[in-house]
Amino acid sequence: MREWLADNKIDAVVDATHPFAGTMSAHAATAAGALGVPLLHVRRPGWTEQPGDHWIRVPDLAAAAEALADLGERVFLTIGRQGVAAFAGLHRHWFLIRAIDPPEGAVPIRHQLLLARGPFPVAEEAGLLAEHRIEVLVTKDSGGTLTDAKLTAARAAGLPVVMVDRPALPPGGAVVDSAVEAWNWLRRKQTEK
Repeated sequence: MREWLADNKIDAVVDATHPFAGTMSAHAATAAGALGVPLLHVRRPGWTEQPGDHWIRVPDLAAAAEALADLGERVFLTIGRQGVAAFAGLHRHWFLIRAIDPPEGAVPIRHQLLLARGPFPVAEEAGLLAEHRIEVLVTKDSGGTLTDAKLTAARAAGLPVVMVDRPALPPGGAVVDSAVEAWNWLRRKQTEK
């Protein structure tokens, strides 16, 4: 990435990757830092716990798997295809794994795979929870409104939610939470030249 930035005479880097694309954000920060190129991270706000929610915040997927010990045996896993292996060693639990693409690597022995792409309406999410007798939801705090219906459905059903926190951003860049703020940052950088 550093070579590409230099070869193309890039004036600024805007990291607008998924909140859980930590490796890509780290590469962007390293490359921009090495060249002295200004860096901006665009991160939509994470979800906020609402009245009636019962969230258990954990730092990573391994901690999410550990947190399931006392929360129920029927788990709705909505973490994407990467990271499912963190739950493969849990033999007491049954998992409904929803992802866009099939998981890579190990999967829990007792599971059903549901390949689907959101957004999903709240009524559909509530129906899915009821149909599969889900007792706990595991998800990543990706924020946004396109995939928060599962949280509304879990709240209505009184289910606990194991919420995986976002990885920390690498040092060395500014942070904004919208495209408008990113555009304004770019305009300021242009006038500073």
